[in-house]
Amino acid sequence: MQNEGIRYDRADAARILAEVAGADFLAGPAPAVAEVSVDYRVEELSPEPGGPLTTGQRRYLESYMRPCRPDQVVSATHRITWRDSRGIANSGHIGPGPLGPILPIAAREAVIAVGDAIAEADPVTARSDALDDDALDVLADTTTDQEPAEIFRVGAEAAGRALVQHGMLAGQVGIEDPVEFAEAMWDSGLYGTVASTWFWELQASTYRRGMIPASLEGTGGRLRYTADTVALLAEMKRRTIADAHDVMDRAREEGLGVRAAIQRYHVELDQISRQYALLPAGERPVCLGQRAHQVDGQRVQPLAAVAEALTGAFRSAVESVRIAEIPESAARDVRFAAGEHEFGVPDMTCRHCRVTITAVFDAQAAELIEVDLHGKRVRARFTDAGQRDRVFADLRDSGYTVADG
Repeated sequence: MQNEGIRYDRADAARILAEVAGADFLAGPAPAVAEVSVDYRVEELSPEPGGPLTTGQRRYLESYMRPCRPDQVVSATHRITWRDSRGIANSGHIGPGPLGPILPIAAREAVIAVGDAIAEADPVTARSDALDDDALDVLADTTTDQEPAEIFRVGAEAAGRALVQHGMLAGQVGIEDPVEFAEAMWDSGLYGTVASTWFWELQASTYRRGMIPASLEGTGGRLRYTADTVALLAEMKRRTIADAHDVMDRAREEGLGVRAAIQRYHVELDQISRQYALLPAGERPVCLGQRAHQVDGQRVQPLAAVAEALTGAFRSAVESVRIAEIPESAARDVRFAAGEHEFGVPDMTCRHCRVTITAVFDAQAAELIEVDLHGKRVRARFTDAGQRDRVFADLRDSGYTVADG
């Protein structure tokens, strides 16, 4: 299959991102989180009879997590929903560990603070604006989110997800304080481990479903994966790369070029990991922000800078955020009327999510008007309540929470 001028190059893309970040990236004090009060709702998850996983978790495991077994997965006990300091609907999972709802709520506020710091970093914006066409082509053909500042922001989202998701394992290592756990993750280099051993879609999809195929061990505040976890993640990543290559081999047999293949099979590839479809045989992919580069004589590693800033911002958030549970009796009964509706999809983080959500609407012949990734909102037009309910059910089966109204 000819590359048709496609500039897919993970090493070059990583270098470009490091140069845009620069040695001053997120330097100085960690972003502070202002005082805020947050009300949240909590819902208990219901595993299938005789098993440890919910129906949605089991289906995702069977479809996309080979060779992972149900007993290798830790599942949350509850889902929580809330609106953050920006008024954006959010969802997260808690349990079975001791850290509680402050973990996902404070992590969200920390992600907002780090995202603001990235957006306000004028040197980063200037270096991004100065990229030439060759560099922009490499980012466009190699990454899902193509603007450097957006890639860094999505990286902060991913680091926040990793913190919350691994918080379900805090009980395994005897940590009961959320700040202590966050600092142990940073001190142990666990964010880098996630970037090296996981792949994007597995981490995002298992987070949305309140599950994590991992176990922790450690002493003296140093955390690490068990040997079984390292082996399992490596095998799942290997099989995912092989599946992505199989899709492209099938397209080649059909006489399709690279761009036509990605366009025709974009839904299937996005469910696997589209970025691996063009990966050269034998190459072991690592998160682009995890690679370290020398820039102006200094070592630059964007992911490490993001994770350090997130840890400091999370410490501030735990001190500043006040939370309170909304009783179940306060829920509203909203009647449905056909026409245009807006609802929250708190789990949306990147362009991949937009592709998945668009495919759900296409499958149900529902009109999708707007997908707002930053506001985590969707506007759509439904012909009747049945169509809306089918779309919502498909979104939930895809691992997304729907905050109706």
